[in-house]
Amino acid sequence: MVVIINMAYKILCKCPVCNSNLKAVKLKCQKCNTVIENDFELSKFSYLNSEQLNFLEIFIRCRGNIKDVERELGISYPTVRGKLEDVIGALGYTPVKIKEENNSDIIDKLEKGEITAEQAINLLKNN
Repeated sequence: MVVIINMAYKILCKCPVCNSNLKAVKLKCQKCNTVIENDFELSKFSYLNSEQLNFLEIFIRCRGNIKDVERELGISYPTVRGKLEDVIGALGYTPVKIKEENNSDIIDKLEKGEITAEQAINLLKNN
């Protein structure tokens, strides 16, 4: 007796040999078995790794609020920024370099309530 299990797998987007982007060339209808062959484009998001996709889902769920992302993931502001820069780069965009803030800019933001004390400490440590 042969048992066939129909499992859906995430489409491979990177070559397992050389790590180049793969291209979808064949689609098949599960209902009528129609097969279509062509060069199909995949979304930029298809090429993100699972860690990048997970971060992006949380970032979107938090509506881009970095403080909420920090809480959700239990990571610091600079780590959130780094992960966001990583996703931006992976999508093919050049991350915008944020000008380095001097200590007085950081303290001003803290006084205005734009950043938390923890964020200020992290930013001051990184300066």
